Amino acid sequence: MRISITSLLFLLFTTLIFSQNKPAYKLYNENGGKVSYKKMINKMKKADVVLFGEHHNNPIVHWLQYETTVDLNKSRKLTLGAEMFEADNQQELNDYLSGKITQKVFDTVARLWKNYPTDYKPLVDFAKKNKIKFIATNIPRSFASNVYKGGFESLDSLTLEEKSWSAPLPIKYDANLPGYVKMMKMMGGHGGDNLPKAQAIKDATMAYFIIKNRENDKLFIHYNGSYHSDDFEAIFWYLKQEDPNLKIVTVSVVESKNVKKFDKEKKGKADFIIVVPETMTKTY
Repeated sequence: MRISITSLLFLLFTTLIFSQNKPAYKLYNENGGKVSYKKMINKMKKADVVLFGEHHNNPIVHWLQYETTVDLNKSRKLTLGAEMFEADNQQELNDYLSGKITQKVFDTVARLWKNYPTDYKPLVDFAKKNKIKFIATNIPRSFASNVYKGGFESLDSLTLEEKSWSAPLPIKYDANLPGYVKMMKMMGGHGGDNLPKAQAIKDATMAYFIIKNRENDKLFIHYNGSYHSDDFEAIFWYLKQEDPNLKIVTVSVVESKNVKKFDKEKKGKADFIIVVPETMTKTY
């Protein structure tokens, strides 16, 4: 009897401890099954491209991006790229990586996001330390703004140099892709047909620079807002249009009240889905 009571007390104690545990995140696969970090890394090792989606202000995802990059670098040669750097700033990024300019100068000559110091600098500095190429993949923001105002035609008047900072014209575009349709619905039609086009020019340009800078013996890790690769659309779609045989692994992020319970409506969002507490502190 004493053994059974002891066992019961132990069970109650461990259950209480487990219920008090507050994990910072949980990792799930495309179908909503729990998966280990190691399994995600092993699948990424076999890919040509990883599209690591993020919520721009979520510290857990930024930490995981960094740790994933460090671990993948142990077994694969890497090229890094990010939405957060616009193509016309590639030279400034190269100059910082090569040591030609200091961080202070880089802060002045490049258009860096306000959360660069906390969220992206660690990745850039890791690339600098390990002599890894880092590609500025996004179209200049002003060009995307012009598409929003005047459609793809607004890009026709760009100079040859300016056109080199975008995916080649004319842009392939499918207005019926669910992500673009959803965007229109969310905005209630405000912005007209050009709203998803402004998104598409970013997706197409990021895919273009990934393809342009990808090397067969290297894994290209790209960091982008999750909406740029969710549901195997956007950047993913453009990559597959260019090379259907590319092996691409996608990552997305979902905020939830309970990270231990997967929302079935989020199935199919990405190969790997990071569920983080909705109360997690934001970086801005």
